[in-house]
Amino acid sequence: MSRNRSILLSFDVEEFDMPLEYNQPVPMDQQLEVGYKGLRDTMEVIDATGATSTFFTTAHFANSFPDAVRRIAQQHEIASHTFYHSSFEVPHLLQSRLQLEAITGNSVTGLRMPRMRYVAMPDVIAAGYTYDSSVNPTWLPGRYDNRDKPRTMYCEEGMLRLPAAVSPRMRIPLFWLAFKNMPYSLFKSLAIRTLKQDGYLCLYFHPWEFTSLDGYHIPGYTKRWAGEPLKQRLYKLIADLGKEGDFVTIQQMLAQRRQPAL
Repeated sequence: MSRNRSILLSFDVEEFDMPLEYNQPVPMDQQLEVGYKGLRDTMEVIDATGATSTFFTTAHFANSFPDAVRRIAQQHEIASHTFYHSSFEVPHLLQSRLQLEAITGNSVTGLRMPRMRYVAMPDVIAAGYTYDSSVNPTWLPGRYDNRDKPRTMYCEEGMLRLPAAVSPRMRIPLFWLAFKNMPYSLFKSLAIRTLKQDGYLCLYFHPWEFTSLDGYHIPGYTKRWAGEPLKQRLYKLIADLGKEGDFVTIQQMLAQRRQPAL
């Protein structure tokens, strides 16, 4: 039963470069391979459940695995995660959108910056996007403090911004780290509460979380349940949330909201 609630399941499809932040060199081909293995494992869950999703994809990843990205684009939304995950220049906004469109044959309208980094809205508009999902409206020590930002969709300098989900009032982030470190029952409860209050729920994960990360020297809280255990947790989340709303792409939800009420 949908009850007119939209579940926006999204994945940041990218090179696995996190070890670089912790002084562990990883060659680019290996970064891409881990990302690709994770995407295959993630798609096992998505294909089995039929959960329509949005995939924010770097153009570099799409160039490396065009067939995989084209297959996903047949049933899901491909959006931009800029060109590279580890480096950014403003021209990458347009370049990545055009490259993703060339590979998929679909219109690319959404952007999410790697690591939710700041991006100027006039630059996003100039690159041809219609929405941006590069803000997590909470405090994450060492990363950002966005508690002054609206918790739900808003317009900034002419650009529609779709924040990642945080709980009402306390703004507990319902993102990838919470999913693997919170007790499942608490995460589910907060997610459903947020969905019921806001009418939509914007969740995001990374495909590399759903494959083995043995041998990589990253904090334990970032790779907890990596691989099959996290896949099983995602199966469960999709089943539980599916009782409360419909899985749709971000493009689909925004199109529905623009339609005049009958």
